[in-house]
Amino acid sequence: MTPPPAAPASPAAPSPTEALPPTPGSVWWPLLALIAGFALSQAFRTVTAILAGGLQAEFALSAQALGLFAGTFAFAFGLSQFGMGVALDYYGLRRTLLAVFPLAIVGAGVSALAPNFATLVAGQVLIGIGCSPAFVTCTLYIARHFPPKRFAFVSGLALGLGGLGLLLTGTPMAWWVGVTSWRAGFALLGALALLAWLAIHRWLPGATPGAHPRPDTLAGTLRGFGALFLQPHTLGIVALALVSYAAFLTLRGLWLGPLLTARHGFDLLQVGHVALAMSLLSLFMPALFGRLDPGPATRRRWIVGFALTTATVFLAMAGWQHAWTDVAAMVLVGALSGVGVLQYANVRSSYPPEVAGRALSVFTMAMFLGVALVQWLTGWVASVAPAWGLDPYAAAMGSTGLLLALGAGVFGWLPAGHPGGPDGPRPEAPR
Repeated sequence: MTPPPAAPASPAAPSPTEALPPTPGSVWWPLLALIAGFALSQAFRTVTAILAGGLQAEFALSAQALGLFAGTFAFAFGLSQFGMGVALDYYGLRRTLLAVFPLAIVGAGVSALAPNFATLVAGQVLIGIGCSPAFVTCTLYIARHFPPKRFAFVSGLALGLGGLGLLLTGTPMAWWVGVTSWRAGFALLGALALLAWLAIHRWLPGATPGAHPRPDTLAGTLRGFGALFLQPHTLGIVALALVSYAAFLTLRGLWLGPLLTARHGFDLLQVGHVALAMSLLSLFMPALFGRLDPGPATRRRWIVGFALTTATVFLAMAGWQHAWTDVAAMVLVGALSGVGVLQYANVRSSYPPEVAGRALSVFTMAMFLGVALVQWLTGWVASVAPAWGLDPYAAAMGSTGLLLALGAGVFGWLPAGHPGGPDGPRPEAPR
């Protein structure tokens, strides 16, 4: 859809980041198309919890191998963020997403037809790379088409709607896999990803000249990445990003199914119901946290407090092993996951718009490398726990809670730095 013509330059004209009032044809349809791609990314990254039984039965996977499989998506996703940040800032949203997202469709096909575990892992690599620009593209689109004061709310709304992908991998996917197979689960996600790509192709416009600052050269874009890591507050942001989303996704995307079936004897449909309940909360809570965003003055304290609360819930799951206690804890983790939108808002307020794509990509890269690390680590811990006389799922939940508490402590201890985004004064941007 062709974007509307730019308003004539005048003192009353809105700035590039304070776009014209959103209308279905100019702002919301492209955003919904981007959210569709993000929702499929969410589905791909959480489907392991439902497919785990079929994968373990067909390929005789250990807990450690299952953790490796689940972590492969996140590892490929995270490593791709460096290139995605460069591409989004330099080539633009449309060209980058349309070129990269088809890899997820191909990866779904490879996974559905995989004759062995190695091919299955290769499919996860393709899916992870293909999905890697999905949510960063959403956040950049929102940053460039909505006023700064609406960023947290609209980002929360996008996160919530993207949670429809989590709903898909709850009861609906459990039913679908139950009547077909795990291979049909991948085939279904591949078909839906193709539809999302077509919607993005149809509605997402190309870049409007002057809509956002663009680096003069590709080399300048690459130098900007190095400058980000020289800023002291980046380390604190990365430290928490490594474990915050990883904690949620390690539970929702990996251990939810195996824990409930092995520890409490739940069947696949019951597991799907729990996953659905957890996902429903993660659908609505980001918008709520976005609405309640206290602003840059106290936002960091909120982030640390909710991260420590979530860590406590994981430690409780390690110590208490009653079925309904575990279910309640899982649902609570789903609700608390909405605080992640405040971390995105914190990143946006900490860096100038010229490096927004790279800053968000560094944050997202840390998140998903953290997912890969935590999923692999908890798989290893669960594998060796019986030799130590420990319940494998208690060990996995306990180690996740400790890592989250450590990340929150580092984030809270390190300095916040000087705001460089729309919420505060603008320092000179690294170019």
